[in-house]
Amino acid sequence: MSLLELNNVSKSFGGSCVLKDVNLSIAKGEFVAIVGFSGAGKTTLISLIAGLLKADSGTVTLNDKPVTGPGPDRGIVFQNYSLLPWLSVFENISLAVDQVFGDWDAAKRRAHVEHYIKMVNLTPARDKRPSELSGGMRQRVSVARALAMDPQILLLDEPLSALDALTRATLQDEISRIREETHKTVVLITNDPDEGIYLADRIIPLTAGPGATLGPSFTVDIPRPRDRKAINHDAHFKQLRRDVTTFLLDSKHDQKTTVTRKLVLPDIEPEDLTVIRSFGERRTAPKRSREIQEEKIEV
Repeated sequence: MSLLELNNVSKSFGGSCVLKDVNLSIAKGEFVAIVGFSGAGKTTLISLIAGLLKADSGTVTLNDKPVTGPGPDRGIVFQNYSLLPWLSVFENISLAVDQVFGDWDAAKRRAHVEHYIKMVNLTPARDKRPSELSGGMRQRVSVARALAMDPQILLLDEPLSALDALTRATLQDEISRIREETHKTVVLITNDPDEGIYLADRIIPLTAGPGATLGPSFTVDIPRPRDRKAINHDAHFKQLRRDVTTFLLDSKHDQKTTVTRKLVLPDIEPEDLTVIRSFGERRTAPKRSREIQEEKIEV
């Protein structure tokens, strides 16, 4: 039985179709990565799942119930951290815990927060504010805050794309470790096929926009825990990378369309100053066929 279902979901902005006929089914405990080009509609897709946007058509359901808005059953980690700068690590996480578990006593809520701070290895920095943290540490706070809400599904919206390569690799390992500890259902949005294959159970490419849709699902049959060095020599990893990348590139090529448009150049002609015009003389616009040209462009 699926935990999350998207059926024929479409979304447009200002008359421009961003997503079209998106179908997705995710089982409980699955880690699914959706990979696509920047601007294809990945953030729009995860915002629909989070309930931050409403689909123009189609349905989004979680546990067979329609998603009509944001809720604590979906924890989301954004690319830009989204931390309150005047609160400490502990206070940023506590804010979410207090909202979701307000009926717990203070001691239980405090222990709960401390548990997730420890899970992301930030106990020494628990009293620091975001400005005192590195980018990687801030994203750890965001992950801890989302997990502390005990959501049914964890949504990761390109959480590592703004980080340097070494920090990104470290947090990939941390996300993998935390997922193994918590057994959470995870949806990762990324523009890096290698990252998706390294972390996920399944990887699904999103075609190039406009009107992007999900492509075929590729199962990642690589045993866990995964070794970063060894995986680069794994034949299945190489095949997956090749298949996913080829699909994405082909989808971008298929979006090109040849159209013909007519260009009308400015109707301007230098005036012959040697000709004396009488007062009130009516001037007619020059007519030059060479001013009208056609060209073919690809969009």
